[in-house]
Amino acid sequence: QVQLVESGGGLVQPGGSLRLSCVASGDIFTINTMAWYRQAPGKERELVADISRGGTTNYADSVKGRFTVSRDNAKNTVYLQMNSLRPEDTAVYYCNFQVINKYRTPNTYWGQGTQVTVSS
Repeated sequence: QVQLVESGGGLVQPGGSLRLSCVASGDIFTINTMAWYRQAPGKERELVADISRGGTTNYADSVKGRFTVSRDNAKNTVYLQMNSLRPEDTAVYYCNFQVINKYRTPNTYWGQGTQVTVSS
């Protein structure tokens, strides 16, 4: 089994910044894509950004130029630096890892979610 623990959410004013982190532990051989999703009240969960093991990144149009995803493979950790935050960024943010275990079996895991609220 694999556990994902997120941190870094909170309340911030419009224009402010937050940095989210998500660390995985457990039966891990390697981690392929690491991703951040978010879900606002009454809306479907959507992809915010992802990053491949080699560092290739992908962003939702709504966050391009404001958010940066990065990873530390040695620490099994992904980060999401969020700048110039807007009220519409308010949501619960979830990390998502594609994990290969020691038996070379792939599985997808989700973090518990962390609330990000952008409000004055």
